Amino acid sequence: MDVSCSLKLSSSLSPSIINLQGSSSSIDVKFSKFTSLPKPFLQLDGKSQLLRNKQASHSLNSRSYSKRITVKSGSQGWDFGRFLKTLYYFNGPPSPLKFVSSVFEKLTNGSTEEPVKEMKTSGIILVAGATGGVGRRVVDILKKRGLPVKALVRNEEKARKMLGPDIDLIVADITKENTLVPEKFKGVRKVINAVSVIVGPKEGDTPERQKYNQGVRFFEPEIKGDSPELVEYIGMKNLINAVRDGVGLENGKFLFGVGNNTFKDLPWGALDDVVMGGVSESNFLVDLTAGENGGPTGIFKGIVSTTNNGGFTSVRTKNFPEAENLSAYDGLELRLKGDGLRYKLIVRTSQDWDTVGYTASFDTSPGQWQSVRLPFSSLRPVFRARTMTDAPPFNAGSIISLQLMFSKFEYDGKLNPTFKEGPFELPLSSIRAYIQEPVTPRFVHVGSAGVTRPERPGLDLSKQPPAVRLNKELDFILTYKLKGEDLIRESGIPFAIIRPCALTEEPAGADLIFDQGDNITGKVSRDEVARICIAALESPYALNKTFEVKSTVPFSEPFTVDPENPPPEKDYNDYFKNLKDGITGKEALEQSTAAV
Repeated sequence: MDVSCSLKLSSSLSPSIINLQGSSSSIDVKFSKFTSLPKPFLQLDGKSQLLRNKQASHSLNSRSYSKRITVKSGSQGWDFGRFLKTLYYFNGPPSPLKFVSSVFEKLTNGSTEEPVKEMKTSGIILVAGATGGVGRRVVDILKKRGLPVKALVRNEEKARKMLGPDIDLIVADITKENTLVPEKFKGVRKVINAVSVIVGPKEGDTPERQKYNQGVRFFEPEIKGDSPELVEYIGMKNLINAVRDGVGLENGKFLFGVGNNTFKDLPWGALDDVVMGGVSESNFLVDLTAGENGGPTGIFKGIVSTTNNGGFTSVRTKNFPEAENLSAYDGLELRLKGDGLRYKLIVRTSQDWDTVGYTASFDTSPGQWQSVRLPFSSLRPVFRARTMTDAPPFNAGSIISLQLMFSKFEYDGKLNPTFKEGPFELPLSSIRAYIQEPVTPRFVHVGSAGVTRPERPGLDLSKQPPAVRLNKELDFILTYKLKGEDLIRESGIPFAIIRPCALTEEPAGADLIFDQGDNITGKVSRDEVARICIAALESPYALNKTFEVKSTVPFSEPFTVDPENPPPEKDYNDYFKNLKDGITGKEALEQSTAAV
């Protein structure tokens, strides 16, 4: 049974060891003033001897114990009981006879001269609001560039007529959470969100929305269809939840250890060379005070011996109840304190026991806390210490278990150059999936200039756009647009928020002004905004920026382009480079509140 619980740690608590060997508990340690430990599942005993092995003769010192951990001398016989315990802990293989025969096969048999296949993941760009003025232009540009794109639409018939028969559609409604089925978003790595509440003339419009396309300043507006709260806020929340696993979090996804002021554990169990007749023994425990900054850390430790043709120790997690989807990330990062030895991390994507493990070796520096990054593209498909060149590509979207190993054996007959018999200890404070730097936005949102202005004191509303003046009459459209923006900024997803001024049907190409703080008014082409969205997806300078954009052409002057002499393509990085973090326009609201 998997158990989830929270440990609250006291600053006055004496150093303690949580021995998780043989436990299937999943632990979140939250830091606070009090301590409450789930005794049925964990044993705290700073004086206990956690490694017992009667078949070897070594001793270990641990600063977290008050006694020396001793491995007593004796015969070098195989511990059949520990072998059965190992099988029992991992619920046994599907076929015990097959498992026993496989693990006794020589680990160094076979070799390969073929290069290991590089493993890649897909990268679909989702365009939400794909039949809108900006959205359909985004889709068109992406298609012309040959990029994989999916369009999120409510009306399939309308979308087919507008976007063409070959476009891959997700038919769903962001205001209805039950329509956002996870399977529909498989493979989506980036999002451009152009969904917006529908505003139209009170007196009605043509099927092509000709009045609307002229701009809201030319008609008396009203909300058509779903409310701003439902579209801009609740819909945004639903969309973020639907794509979060696919696009990923900027700070990564923690699988084990210290992260976000908590300690997340996994059900680790020893899987040593006892399964092939050896006598090595290891354990995995949590020390509440041995971490990098005096906090908790996991520790993989034990004694390795080559007796009886052994030579490896490892700890492996039980299969996760649900596969971890890490397809948004580029690899796994281990934060650990090295000892100068070479270890392996093995990642499995199958529920089966005796199957291919996608493996990477890594070296450690003695006595130093360090971060070790293992890109998914570097993982080697290994089965019984042999590289399997015909193995399926690594699937980061279906992680089933993890395994840490210290072994005499490398791959394909090669040996670990750092291997030595005896005790070892590897403190491991965290394992997290990471996004390779430079990080670029994964969620680009088209909002609106003016979202912070309705509540801004001292503002001359007569000089503001109609949406600012009519915010209340339009069911607080800008208020909910701002709330939707806040959901993006708080989500942890790498983002960019583009706030265009009044949108026009004019062509792209005019000179632009990018600004921050939500102060400017003007107009900007929908064509231009579509191009800015796509450029933002690839620019680290746009990461986590909120900005407004308008053209330098005043409202009173139409902008046209000579087809024979079009303007040069812009490098939008020239604009993104000047943007700053943390400026949203809400600063003026906060300052006024503080003054009151």
